[in-house]
Amino acid sequence: MGSDSVLTVADYTGEVHPEAVYQALLDHDVFAVHRCDRCGLAHYSPRVLCPHCGSTSLAWDQSDGLGTVYSTSTISPRDGEPYAVVLVDLDDGPRLMSNVVGIAAADVRIGMRVRARIVHRDGGAVAMFEEDRS
Repeated sequence: MGSDSVLTVADYTGEVHPEAVYQALLDHDVFAVHRCDRCGLAHYSPRVLCPHCGSTSLAWDQSDGLGTVYSTSTISPRDGEPYAVVLVDLDDGPRLMSNVVGIAAADVRIGMRVRARIVHRDGGAVAMFEEDRS
Protein backbone atom coordinates (compact mmCIF):
# COMPACT_ATOMS: atom_id res chain seq x y z
CA MET A 1 0.00 0.00 0.00
CA GLY A 2 1.43 3.32 -0.99
CA SER A 3 1.08 6.34 1.26
CA ASP A 4 -1.26 8.02 -1.24
CA SER A 5 -3.55 5.03 -1.69
CA VAL A 6 -6.96 4.54 -0.17
CA LEU A 7 -7.32 1.49 2.07
CA THR A 8 -9.47 -1.21 0.52
CA VAL A 9 -10.56 -4.67 1.57
CA ALA A 10 -8.11 -6.12 -0.97
CA ASP A 11 -5.18 -4.60 0.94
CA TYR A 12 -5.44 -7.27 3.63
CA THR A 13 -4.19 -10.83 3.55
CA GLY A 14 -4.43 -13.82 5.84
CA GLU A 15 -1.12 -12.84 7.48
CA VAL A 16 -2.89 -10.65 10.06
CA HIS A 17 -5.40 -11.95 12.65
CA PRO A 18 -8.95 -11.42 11.36
CA GLU A 19 -10.04 -9.33 14.38
CA ALA A 20 -7.16 -6.92 13.74
CA VAL A 21 -8.11 -6.69 10.07
CA TYR A 22 -11.76 -6.03 10.95
CA GLN A 23 -10.70 -3.24 13.34
CA ALA A 24 -8.29 -1.72 10.81
CA LEU A 25 -11.00 -1.70 8.16
CA LEU A 26 -13.43 0.04 10.55
CA ASP A 27 -10.72 2.54 11.50
CA HIS A 28 -10.48 3.39 7.77
CA ASP A 29 -14.29 3.71 7.40
CA VAL A 30 -14.74 0.35 5.66
CA PHE A 31 -17.45 -2.01 6.93
CA ALA A 32 -16.71 -5.55 5.75
CA VAL A 33 -17.78 -9.13 6.43
CA HIS A 34 -15.64 -12.25 6.48
CA ARG A 35 -16.73 -14.77 3.84
CA CYS A 36 -15.65 -18.35 3.18
CA ASP A 37 -14.31 -19.03 -0.30
CA ARG A 38 -15.33 -22.70 -0.08
CA CYS A 39 -18.96 -22.59 1.12
CA GLY A 40 -19.64 -18.94 0.27
CA LEU A 41 -21.19 -18.10 3.65
CA ALA A 42 -20.36 -14.94 5.59
CA HIS A 43 -19.80 -14.98 9.35
CA TYR A 44 -19.25 -12.77 12.34
CA SER A 45 -17.08 -12.51 14.34
CA PRO A 46 -13.96 -12.66 12.18
CA ARG A 47 -11.96 -15.86 12.74
CA VAL A 48 -9.34 -18.07 11.11
CA LEU A 49 -11.72 -20.98 10.31
CA CYS A 50 -15.13 -20.88 8.68
CA PRO A 51 -17.69 -21.79 11.37
CA HIS A 52 -19.89 -23.38 8.70
CA CYS A 53 -17.48 -25.74 6.93
CA GLY A 54 -14.10 -25.43 8.70
CA SER A 55 -12.25 -24.02 5.69
CA THR A 56 -9.29 -21.69 6.17
CA SER A 57 -9.92 -20.07 2.79
CA LEU A 58 -11.55 -16.81 3.90
CA ALA A 59 -11.83 -13.40 2.28
CA TRP A 60 -13.13 -9.93 3.13
CA ASP A 61 -16.14 -8.48 1.30
CA GLN A 62 -17.01 -4.83 1.66
CA SER A 63 -20.60 -4.58 2.89
CA ASP A 64 -23.26 -1.91 2.47
CA GLY A 65 -24.20 -2.69 6.08
CA LEU A 66 -27.90 -3.15 5.45
CA GLY A 67 -29.81 -5.45 7.76
CA THR A 68 -32.88 -6.14 9.86
CA VAL A 69 -33.25 -5.93 13.63
CA TYR A 70 -33.71 -9.52 14.83
CA SER A 71 -33.93 -8.71 18.54
CA THR A 72 -33.75 -5.60 20.70
CA SER A 73 -33.34 -4.78 24.35
CA THR A 74 -33.31 -1.39 26.04
CA ILE A 75 -30.59 -0.69 28.58
CA SER A 76 -31.39 2.09 31.08
CA PRO A 77 -28.25 3.21 32.89
CA ARG A 78 -28.74 4.91 36.23
CA ASP A 79 -26.95 8.10 35.13
CA GLY A 80 -27.54 8.11 31.38
CA GLU A 81 -29.99 7.93 28.54
CA PRO A 82 -31.54 4.56 27.65
CA TYR A 83 -30.03 2.90 24.58
CA ALA A 84 -30.97 -0.03 22.37
CA VAL A 85 -28.81 -3.15 22.15
CA VAL A 86 -29.76 -5.15 19.07
CA LEU A 87 -29.01 -8.30 17.15
CA VAL A 88 -28.95 -7.41 13.46
CA ASP A 89 -29.25 -9.91 10.63
CA LEU A 90 -27.14 -8.41 7.87
CA ASP A 91 -28.34 -8.86 4.31
CA ASP A 92 -24.84 -10.27 3.72
CA GLY A 93 -25.65 -13.20 6.02
CA PRO A 94 -24.15 -12.89 9.51
CA ARG A 95 -25.91 -11.75 12.67
CA LEU A 96 -24.12 -9.32 14.94
CA MET A 97 -24.72 -7.41 18.17
CA SER A 98 -24.52 -3.65 18.30
CA ASN A 99 -26.49 -0.52 19.11
CA VAL A 100 -29.02 1.55 17.17
CA VAL A 101 -28.24 5.25 17.32
CA GLY A 102 -30.08 8.34 16.13
CA ILE A 103 -33.51 7.38 17.48
CA ALA A 104 -34.94 6.77 20.93
CA ALA A 105 -34.33 3.27 22.28
CA ALA A 106 -38.09 2.79 22.73
CA ASP A 107 -38.58 3.36 18.98
CA VAL A 108 -36.31 0.49 17.90
CA ARG A 109 -38.45 -2.42 16.71
CA ILE A 110 -37.91 -6.01 15.62
CA GLY A 111 -38.05 -6.08 11.83
CA MET A 112 -36.76 -2.50 11.49
CA ARG A 113 -34.41 -1.96 8.56
CA VAL A 114 -31.06 -0.56 9.64
CA ARG A 115 -27.75 0.44 8.06
CA ALA A 116 -24.27 0.24 9.61
CA ARG A 117 -22.64 3.50 10.57
CA ILE A 118 -19.01 3.60 11.62
CA VAL A 119 -18.51 5.64 14.79
CA HIS A 120 -15.00 6.71 15.77
CA ARG A 121 -14.10 6.59 19.47
CA ASP A 122 -10.88 6.91 21.44
CA GLY A 123 -10.34 3.13 21.47
CA GLY A 124 -11.02 2.73 17.74
CA ALA A 125 -13.98 2.72 15.40
CA VAL A 126 -17.09 0.62 16.05
CA ALA A 127 -19.99 -0.38 13.84
CA MET A 128 -23.33 0.86 15.08
CA PHE A 129 -26.63 1.00 13.26
CA GLU A 130 -29.11 3.68 12.36
CA GLU A 131 -32.59 3.38 10.90
CA ASP A 132 -32.44 2.92 7.13
CA ARG A 133 -34.80 5.43 5.59
CA SER A 134 -34.04 4.65 1.95
